[in-house]
Amino acid sequence: MKLEWSNFAVSDLELIKEYVSRDSEFYAARLVERVIQSVEILSSFPHIGRYVPEAEGIPNIREVISNPYRIIYRTEEYRVLILAVIHSARDLAEIEPKPWELS
Repeated sequence: MKLEWSNFAVSDLELIKEYVSRDSEFYAARLVERVIQSVEILSSFPHIGRYVPEAEGIPNIREVISNPYRIIYRTEEYRVLILAVIHSARDLAEIEPKPWELS
C-alpha cells in the first residue's frame, strides 16, 4: 500500500521541527525522524493504528502514537494518507476543522 503525506501533515511536521529546533536542532531532527519511522509500518499494516475517538463513526480514520504526538491518517483502497501530526496535549475535539475534513 502506498504511503502519502497530506500538505497539512507536512506543514505540521515542519512547524514541530521549527519549534523544537529553537532549543536543539539535533533533537528536532531526531523527533521528525521518529515520527516518520512510526508511520512507515502503515504501508504494510494500515490497520495497526487505533480508531480516533473524536472521529466517531468513521472507521477509516486511525492514529498511531509517537509520543507526544498523535499521527492521524486515513486508510483508502490503495494508499494510507497521513492527515495530521498533533501534540497529544491538544484537545482534538476543539480543533476546527478536523484533520479528516481537510483532505
